[in-house]
Amino acid sequence: MKKDFILPDIGEGIVECEIVEWLVKEGDRIAEDQPVCDVMTDKALVQIPAVYDGVVTKLYYAKGDIAKVHAPLFEMDTDGVAPAATPASATTQTAPAAVATGKQLEDFILPDIGEGIVECEIVEWLIKEGDVLAEDQPVCDVMTDKALVQIPAKYAGKVVKLHYAKGEIAKVHSPLFQQEIAGASTAAPAVVAAPVAAPVCAAKAASVAAASTAAPAGNGKALASPAVRRLARELSIDLSLVPGSGDKGRVYKDDVKAYANGGATSAVAKVAATPVKAATATAVVTSTGGSRVEPIKGIKAAMARQMQDSVSTIPHFTYCEEIDLTELIALRGQLKDQYAKQGIKLTLMPFFMKAMSLAIKQFPIMNSQVNSDCSELTYFDDHNIGIAVDSKVGLLVPNIKGCQNKSIVQIAQELTKLTDAAREGRVSPAELKGGTITISNIGAIGGTVATPIINKPEVAIVALGKTQLLPRFNAKGEVEGRSLMQISWSGDHRVIDGGTIARFTNLWKSYLEQPSSMLLSMV
Repeated sequence: MKKDFILPDIGEGIVECEIVEWLVKEGDRIAEDQPVCDVMTDKALVQIPAVYDGVVTKLYYAKGDIAKVHAPLFEMDTDGVAPAATPASATTQTAPAAVATGKQLEDFILPDIGEGIVECEIVEWLIKEGDVLAEDQPVCDVMTDKALVQIPAKYAGKVVKLHYAKGEIAKVHSPLFQQEIAGASTAAPAVVAAPVAAPVCAAKAASVAAASTAAPAGNGKALASPAVRRLARELSIDLSLVPGSGDKGRVYKDDVKAYANGGATSAVAKVAATPVKAATATAVVTSTGGSRVEPIKGIKAAMARQMQDSVSTIPHFTYCEEIDLTELIALRGQLKDQYAKQGIKLTLMPFFMKAMSLAIKQFPIMNSQVNSDCSELTYFDDHNIGIAVDSKVGLLVPNIKGCQNKSIVQIAQELTKLTDAAREGRVSPAELKGGTITISNIGAIGGTVATPIINKPEVAIVALGKTQLLPRFNAKGEVEGRSLMQISWSGDHRVIDGGTIARFTNLWKSYLEQPSSMLLSMV
């Protein structure tokens, strides 16, 4: 007998999806649990399995069409399967009644915003009740314990109600705000035939969806909403080639438009450069007798846990040195205006990072990590050098990947983008992960010597003090002014001894004090 396969729930809050690929065609014989199609929601790529054995007689959607949840997906002729006699109420499902105004109310469900994240703080609403939203328009900034994340709208429509106030904690997979969606009416109360086994179908497909939702789309398929995919089709653009500016590489409309205009990376840069309206949320304060209690949450709470864990499990030791930067400052002075015309901000930090990468080649132990019981040491080929940034949301340590393969100019370009984004709290989780050694530039604010805490599981961190013009004797015994910086290392004494860090620092220092030797070593 012929029956419709009803597209089941494929994720909380998901009402539609795009048909990415049919894995069957009309006339094919399929078996129970056989994958029939890949669909893309605004969260993940999901594979839909068959529930019965039978023959596919009709596909209701073409590749690229938008399919509705709880609507027929395809028709099949089952092999001797007949629905059991059940009350009408159990064998049918009633479609929603039409809204006279042609609009319906729907809650926007807060989606997954990072692995292991179950709640976040509302830092700033970018909309208010009564506002009319466009699809993919930013609606609010939320703070997790890792980063500041901007949440986009899924549909166009009018904001009816905000379920949380600024500063409150919102739960992932719970309603964030209510929206009136235009043009979403359905025709009259209608009854859609559904087999008794539809709940079984839903359970099977939902289990597949649950397994898929946590992971980004794979097999070259970009993570994007159906609206973005439609735009890409209209512009004849392969979405897998578009750099996504969202979390886990999610592609937005602006990314597609930027790619269409020939700026494959401009959309990502735009995210980093866009001014952020959000300010750190004001914490709820309880005042009693001239004191106040302020909760520690978000990135500050994560940093507190990280620092406590580092100090309590790693035996730190500190090593300090003085570096003469007179020649390096002169070299940078000769080059900065030339590169400024190209839009490149050339500071001293790219020289520090490249010199450190060159020194790591001879001292790879500085770029290693030890396991929890200190029985194994892992050496990394990539020099992912982190830079501690004092952002508006707390201390962030993004890192520049693969410094050993980058020139000073390339490092400068990435550093500018990364630090600008970090100061606004808008670095992605990927940019915060994978660091192998860290630099903290305390001198940018003030101070000469520090005892930095290691960014666990790394084995070393260095703090750069401020540069000072101080008197020193030259080779002729004459006193002259030199540009000097104090640097302070903290090392993991389980892995690094004093002699190793001293020799490493001497090599690093030689590259900085004699920039010509650094340039020759880069060949």
